[in-house]
Amino acid sequence: MAEPTARLYLITPVLEDASFAGPLAAACASGGVAAVLLRLGAADERSLTNLVKAYAPAVQDHGAALIVTAEGKADLATIAARGGADGVHIPGDPAQARELRDRVKADRAIGVGAIRTKDDAMTLGEAGVDYLLFGEPRADGSLPPLESVVERAAWWAEIFETPCVAYAPSLDAVETLAATHAEFIALGDAVWSHADGPAAAVKLAAETLARQEASS
Repeated sequence: MAEPTARLYLITPVLEDASFAGPLAAACASGGVAAVLLRLGAADERSLTNLVKAYAPAVQDHGAALIVTAEGKADLATIAARGGADGVHIPGDPAQARELRDRVKADRAIGVGAIRTKDDAMTLGEAGVDYLLFGEPRADGSLPPLESVVERAAWWAEIFETPCVAYAPSLDAVETLAATHAEFIALGDAVWSHADGPAAAVKLAAETLARQEASS
């Protein structure tokens, strides 16, 4: 089987405790997942660090990178370092991205999302981030039109070297987004709410990527 050009990037729900470790491990166990964005609720630094430690094996033991983000004003660089995460993820703020780059150096990846315009994307790319995420759910849970995500991801992938992640609101959208040549396809609820469980959803998505690569 040909190696897919795109790999899977999973986004968890906002987590307040370690009870999601089982579903997360099941999703990562297939080996088709490149990275997981661990979304944590607002809490103190020690609690967030402990949560990262609790979830790390479910992700890293299966060969995926653990990226962490948190609500509130958490010190993500410190939490990632102490919790053993592979990277941090922030909303699209170039100044914060540059500050984090100075702090984490090359030790950890920095990702950005909530990117509103092409100009914002280019500014963030120049700030030294390791990937840009397009099309993820907004703060109110709404989604941008799939067509706009396809256009944005295809534009970025064609012109820029910094990898991008394109969010798929459903498994049916995976093939369409993979055709943009985005390096990663993100999945959230489409995995966690799948009728046959997260492992089955990941398997289906990975098979779609493999077919797309084989036909290209």
